[in-house]
Amino acid sequence: METMADETKQVSRKGVFITFEGGDGAGKSTHMQLVAEALRARGYKVECLREPGGTIIGEQLRQTVLDPGNYIMTDECELLIYEAARAQLVSQVIRPALERGSIVLCDRFADSTIAYQAFGRGLDRAFVDRANEFACQGIRPDRTILMMTGGDADLGIERATHHKHADRLEMAGTEFHERVNSAFMILADEDSERVRLVVSDEAKPQTAAKVFAALSDLFAWMADPAVCTLEYFERLVLNRETLGRG
Repeated sequence: METMADETKQVSRKGVFITFEGGDGAGKSTHMQLVAEALRARGYKVECLREPGGTIIGEQLRQTVLDPGNYIMTDECELLIYEAARAQLVSQVIRPALERGSIVLCDRFADSTIAYQAFGRGLDRAFVDRANEFACQGIRPDRTILMMTGGDADLGIERATHHKHADRLEMAGTEFHERVNSAFMILADEDSERVRLVVSDEAKPQTAAKVFAALSDLFAWMADPAVCTLEYFERLVLNRETLGRG
C-alpha cells in the first residue's frame, strides 16, 4: 500500500502547476487556499501566487493596472502590463518552484488574459495568444480549475466587491464581464482535458469537494471517500475562516 510519504516523494520528483480561473467573485482565492492548506498538511511544498503579482515588480504592476484612477489606460497598454508581470513571475518564481518539485497554485494565469483582453476588450486573439506564449516561456498549467458562480456577471461582481471597492477591471461594466464569462466557457471547451469547470453555487464545503474531485487524478487521496468526507471539508473551511479572522 502506498503511504502518504511515498505519494509526496513521487510528486516531488516533478512540480505540479495548477491555476484557478474564472469570473470575479467565483471563489478562486478561497478555494486555492483550501487546496494549499490540505496539500501542506500532507507534506507537500506549496507555492501560492496571484496574477498580476507574486513578485515585487509584479505587485507594482498590479497596483498600476487595477487602479481605477488609471481610467485612460489603453487596452494595448493593459495587455502588455499583464504580460510583463507574468514574464517576471514565471522567470523569478514559477519555473524555479516547479524545478524544485513544489506544487504551484496560481490565482489567474494566461487564460484570464485571453478572456479579459481578447474577448472582453476585443484585442486580436491570435496576438494575445502569441503574447501569452512569449510571457509563459514554455510553462503551461497541468490543471486549471475554472470557477464560475452559476449566475450572471452582476452576481460575481457583487461577491467580489462585497468587502472592498471595485478595481479598474471590476468597474468595466456588465457587458464586459458577460463577454469574459462566456470566454471562459469557450476556453473550457477548447481544452477540456486541462480545464475542469466547478460551479460555486453551493456552500463552501460542498464547493471544495467539487474542486478536490477535479484534482483527484493528480492527487489520488482526493478521490478517497474515507478521507474527503463532508466533515473533512467543513473542518477545512472552518480552519481557513478562523485563520482569516486571526
